[in-house]
Amino acid sequence: MKSDEDRAGKLLFKYDEDKILEEVKEYIAGTYSEHYGDQKIQIQDVFDQMDIAEEFVRGAAMKYLFRFGKKNGKDRKDLLKCMHYVCLLYHYSFKAGRAEDD
Repeated sequence: MKSDEDRAGKLLFKYDEDKILEEVKEYIAGTYSEHYGDQKIQIQDVFDQMDIAEEFVRGAAMKYLFRFGKKNGKDRKDLLKCMHYVCLLYHYSFKAGRAEDD
């Protein structure tokens, strides 16, 4: 028998958004051990210093969104990359000294 909490969670996340966000979180955590994770500075930091990080991550998110369903078919990793870049876009768009929160 399902508890009230289970039923409430299902109502709040009708489309499994909670599970999807957990998958995105796990994907993002894994990226820090890949590629340049062992370096103290990442290219994203350089873009931020050049004041182009927001524009870069917006373009990268769009790239993976447009690529989804085309290059490798419906590749889940394209959407995970897109969502990672959207998280970065949120960060760079609303960090201190940038845009106002709504």
